[in-house]
Parts: sequence; C-alpha cells; structure tokens
Amino acid sequence: MKNQIKTLVLLGLLSVVLIGIGGALGKGFLLASLVLSLAMNVGAYFFSDRLVLSMHGAQEVSPAEAPGLHRMVEELSQRAGIPKPRVFMMHEPQPNAFATGRNPEHGVVAVTTGILQVLDERELRGVLAHELAHIKNRDILLSTIAAAVASAVTYMAHAVGFMGSMFMGRDEDGDEGLSPLQTLALALVAPIAATLIQMGISRSREYLADQSGGELSGDPEALARALEKLEAGAMALPVEARPATASLFIVSPFAGMQSILSLFSTHPRTEERVRRLREQAMQMSTRGWSGSALPFPH
Repeated sequence: MKNQIKTLVLLGLLSVVLIGIGGALGKGFLLASLVLSLAMNVGAYFFSDRLVLSMHGAQEVSPAEAPGLHRMVEELSQRAGIPKPRVFMMHEPQPNAFATGRNPEHGVVAVTTGILQVLDERELRGVLAHELAHIKNRDILLSTIAAAVASAVTYMAHAVGFMGSMFMGRDEDGDEGLSPLQTLALALVAPIAATLIQMGISRSREYLADQSGGELSGDPEALARALEKLEAGAMALPVEARPATASLFIVSPFAGMQSILSLFSTHPRTEERVRRLREQAMQMSTRGWSGSALPFPH
C-alpha cells in the first residue's frame, strides 16, 4: 500500500510539472504536447512487447524446450490469478529477466540464458514471481502513463529552446511573458524534473514487485539471493547499451558501468531491495507462513 500511494503521489507531481510548464508557455503548448506524447506512447503501449523482444533477440520457447521454466510460470500464474504469460529466452550471458505486455492477457516473461546458469530453482522461481507481479500490478500501463506525461514535458521544454527568448517576451494578449533567463531555466530544469519523477515511479514499482513476488512465491529469501547474484552478474558481464529498455529488467543491465547512466538508474539500490526482502522473510517466518495460502497484495 505504501508503494502504491507513493506511485500516485509521484504521478500527481509529474502532472503538476506538466500543467505548470504548459501554463507558463501558453494555452496551445499544453494541449499540443500532450496530444503528441499520448499518440507516441499509445503506439508504444500496444507494440512495446514486440519491439523490446525484437531488440533483444528474444525467441519464444515451448514447454518441450524449457519444461522447468514453463512449469514454474504456470504454477505462479495460477497463484497470482492471471493467464499464463508467453515465455521467451534471450541468448545473452548476463543473468537477467523482464516482463512486458500491456495487460495480463498479453503478458510476456523473458529470461536470458545466463540466468539459467547462475540461479538455482528456488531463486529462479523468486525472479519469475517478481516478473509476474509486474504483470499482475499492470506496471506496463503505469510506466506508459508516466512516460507520456514526461514526454509532453520534454517536448514543451524543447519548444522553449527552439523558440528562444524572442518569441517568449510577450504572450498573445500583450502581457509580459517569460524572460530569457526564465526561458533557459525552464528548458533545462523541466525535463530533468520530469525524468527524476519518472525514475521515482519506476523505483517504487520495483519495490512493490519485490514485495508482491515474495508473497506470491512464499520465498522472499530466495528472491533476495537471486538479486545479489544478478547484481554481481551484471557487474561482471556488461551488455551493449540499450537505455530505452533498461527499466524493464529486474536488475539494471548497467550495474557494472561507471557512467552517467548510473546517476539516472531506474532501479533502487539492490542492497535496499535485499534488506526489505529479508525483513519480509522474517515477518513471514514469525507468522508461521507455510506458503500454502498466498494472498496477492493490491
């Protein structure tokens, strides 16, 4: 519940930034930028799964090709009360996984070949529970909404940069508009603010998926151990940079890259995620949770 509230607050702040910059620039900018960003992100919403899978060379695997993987996905899907997602595999040595799909009926879970080499069955089950939690919680929809609003802010900020102060001195009613300094500040600060808020939304959804995945699998400790191994794997095996899809993965593919990307990570610190999961495991142990009844938090 705490992470759900945080997500709503951050979405509200993102909307405030959008409305604020739109009001500062004039009536036409807000509507035009919002329509443009919505058009682009609606397309991404409906076709993002195909694009992401294609970008990473993911191939669908049948139950005959990966029986253990399908068995775990089937079991966890039934526990979560969602249709079984399609299962894909990426031939990449870095251990990682992601989920996509615009709703539970179009869910997809993809894992790398590397993750199958690094994790034991309990740990892999914990990772799959985390990814199914993303599908159950409709995080793809939420991230699309956040991306649409953030994109609108960025488009308006770019418009400010192109137009410059000669167009911003007065508004259509003859009143004083933004000064050149205010124009420059708006062009620089607004996209950064929108990006930071969007990152905050992504991080809160990761915490929620960890919590939900821990309850779904009944084994938060296994997920905690998996995160530690995946973080180590990401640091040891850098991948070709694909910043556009990094937020989808359970751990940042750029964990081993000391660059500007690390300053704008869409993932919370793995140490904190592990701490929370182990705290959850202790609470479940104290309650004597056998794992036979696993309510899914909303």
